[in-house]
Amino acid sequence: MLKKFHLWMIAVLNLFTEDALPEKIPVGGQAVIEGVLMKGKSLWGLAVRRPSGDIFTETWPNSSRTKRLPWKLPLLRGVVVMCEMMATGFRALSKSAEVALEEEEEQMTVKDVILSVLLAVVAVGGLFIALPLWLAGYIAETPLWVNITEGILRAVIFVGYVAVIGLWKDIREVFRYHGAEHKTINAYEHGLAMTPENIMTCSRIHPRCGTSFLLIAVIVSIIVFSPVKTLIAGGGFFLQVLARVILIPVVVGISYEIIRLASSSGKIGLCLIAPFLTLQYLTTREPDIKQAEVALVSLNTAMEGGLLS
Repeated sequence: MLKKFHLWMIAVLNLFTEDALPEKIPVGGQAVIEGVLMKGKSLWGLAVRRPSGDIFTETWPNSSRTKRLPWKLPLLRGVVVMCEMMATGFRALSKSAEVALEEEEEQMTVKDVILSVLLAVVAVGGLFIALPLWLAGYIAETPLWVNITEGILRAVIFVGYVAVIGLWKDIREVFRYHGAEHKTINAYEHGLAMTPENIMTCSRIHPRCGTSFLLIAVIVSIIVFSPVKTLIAGGGFFLQVLARVILIPVVVGISYEIIRLASSSGKIGLCLIAPFLTLQYLTTREPDIKQAEVALVSLNTAMEGGLLS
């Protein structure tokens, strides 16, 4: 039986694998338990495979704050998108657990959601901010090399985290649905006839995946965090960590704009971010045709039934 600890691990992972970056056709999404969440122009569409084999669907409005000032301004919009995807992701994750398991006790209450958010924040802060900073202080000496080492360690720790939880059967299934989500979006954006068979022929790698966003954020963080070591050199370890936490929105905002620019720059942009796409081979797995069917139903639901006849 899937425990709430599984939900917490998936929630932390989804901070980095949500596909919410902009495109001419506003399609993005994420994998959930036995299903996929998709974002259309005006709706979120959730599709989850029940134990009985049929597919549960649910929709709710997609009304992003990035459509109005000041939240649609560069830098700010990236932070808003991430916060909105976190909130929506927790909602979809809770519902998918309820549907896929058909167990009332697995429903996440408001208290569970708040606890999951806090655990995710602590995990991100501890694993990906405090730990790399602490280790870098023992490996490097000059401020520049400490920052570079810290960034490299942050990337290594994340890759290790994904590799380890990927050994868990339940997480591997989520990764397969993540692959199905990517294949479905690729099929849609390439104008293919939307059938599970056609979806299966597409790549499970997508340029707007949040996994690629993470590696770009690592590079940006090296630049953004560089002045911190010098400005508060005598502030101690805790103050260094706190300063980095405060600067996370800046890192997110800049990284978002880089991905946004690359994804709208055609082949040149894709070539520039190509090295960052390889990490998706860890966070996705090849789905089967039934999982592709769920992803297609999710997209069709998000597009208000506009894909299937």
